[in-house]
Amino acid sequence: MTDLSRLTATETLSRVQSGRTDPRQVAEALLEAVAARENVLRAFVWHDADAVRAQAARATGPLAGIHIGVKDVLDTADQPSQYGSPIWAGHRSRTDSAAVALARRAGMVIAGKTVTTEFATRFPGPTTNPHDPRHTPGGSSSGSAAGVAAGFFPLAIATQTGGSVIRPAAFCGVHGFKPSFGAIHRGGMKVMSESLDTIGLMARSLDDIALGMRALTGRDHGRPSERPDRAPRIGVTMGPGEALCGEETRALIHRVEEAARRAGAVVEPFAMPSECAEANALHPFVMNMESADALAWEMDHARALLSPVLREKMEGAMAEDPAKLVAGRVAFVAARRAIVAAMQGFDVLLTASAPGEAPEGIGWTGDPGCNSLWTALHLPCVTVPAGKGPKGLPLGVQVVAADDAAALRWAAWVEAAL
Repeated sequence: MTDLSRLTATETLSRVQSGRTDPRQVAEALLEAVAARENVLRAFVWHDADAVRAQAARATGPLAGIHIGVKDVLDTADQPSQYGSPIWAGHRSRTDSAAVALARRAGMVIAGKTVTTEFATRFPGPTTNPHDPRHTPGGSSSGSAAGVAAGFFPLAIATQTGGSVIRPAAFCGVHGFKPSFGAIHRGGMKVMSESLDTIGLMARSLDDIALGMRALTGRDHGRPSERPDRAPRIGVTMGPGEALCGEETRALIHRVEEAARRAGAVVEPFAMPSECAEANALHPFVMNMESADALAWEMDHARALLSPVLREKMEGAMAEDPAKLVAGRVAFVAARRAIVAAMQGFDVLLTASAPGEAPEGIGWTGDPGCNSLWTALHLPCVTVPAGKGPKGLPLGVQVVAADDAAALRWAAWVEAAL
């Protein structure tokens, strides 16, 4: 018998549309998966099985029966939106965020609210890695990554300010997509950084991500698994995170390079423009200074309920010269122009998704050093599973392109080459 909880969204949709499976059967299979593992994984901050069943029973639309986990920094009208903070415990919005409303319009079932770090920044939640609960699933989109990997839902909404889509997806062995900046509307999201926050998706296949992107943006992203009529020209760079990367990651990038060459790709080293170094250095200043503005109410009225690490970061950001924020934004623009020019002649860039395997313990979600610059550059990024590290935990490789559909298409090509 087919385990419906392990199917991709694309496979599930085919079964539902052909009448082989009913959305209520899908819901029961996914609820069984949650019941079996949620007590260890703790992917959800809010999950109501009866509400899931009720949604499945009335599901209509092009993606009827497809379940999607929602990171708890996006508002949901029928479930609490608590943003990973005790300040907002029990808070309920009157409306859905734009992304959630569009998911419902397409017929998707909102599986529940997934664990986020505090305001999608630093202090981690209780979620564990589905491959080994002694390790972090990454963050800040911890519950979204763990839930997709565990079969709780085939699609999940995540967000990225530094590395919060790509890194946890890589740590949990699933596909993660941080699209171009603003591709998915941020209305109804607890935004922290105006210049950086980007809504993305996680899934068990790139075709699933294309399905989700069409529902949430209205734009056709094709079917990434359909092989293009030529091989790509790939630029390889370890990027600003090179010093962080372990031997397993360096060996992984080399292995992917060789696989791509065997499959017909032209693979060459890519030199990062000098402007990118300044943008990368100023990323934390922009992130923290914009976040301090976003948390002005919390800092003024509930500062004691912020974690010490976040409170310290926000206080430091408030003391910075505002000119630093302006300089950071200017540096981002210069770096974006430079990287687009430098990428001419390449279809895609290949780089690391994370420094290595998921770190042990859940008190730290891992270093975003392989991701932050790409977020600042507003370029679409994809991570695809690419084997295991020395501890048997997943590794991923990151593919960066100039537009969303191309990023998905060439990431699928790279994955097939492996």
